[in-house]
Amino acid sequence: MVEFAEMPFGGEKTKRFPMLTPAMFQILLSLGDREKHGYAIMKDVQHQTSNEMHLSAGTLYAALARLLKKGLIKESPPRPESLYDDARRHYYYLTSLGRNTVAAEAGRMQKAIAQARLKGFRF
Repeated sequence: MVEFAEMPFGGEKTKRFPMLTPAMFQILLSLGDREKHGYAIMKDVQHQTSNEMHLSAGTLYAALARLLKKGLIKESPPRPESLYDDARRHYYYLTSLGRNTVAAEAGRMQKAIAQARLKGFRF
């Protein structure tokens, strides 16, 4: 069963987007600029979180499986063999639903930060 959150998006009243864990959100962010294979995603998440999030292989591939099932990412077609790539690597890319879900989640986070500031939290 896929859990959804209702969020305003793109001028529409509300849309339902799949709920994301922090790891799933970071993985989708990583795929926002181009397709990547698993190890590249792991390194990118580590970089974009300033080493605060380290994904284990088990966490990464379980999250990728959930993201595939929810339709937020897709696996790229197999690549022709290359001197600089490993044929065993699977590449993933963001779908339009995935891109809209990231945008909606980032908007929700932005609102939560604004509320935290109104309540006097400093960070």
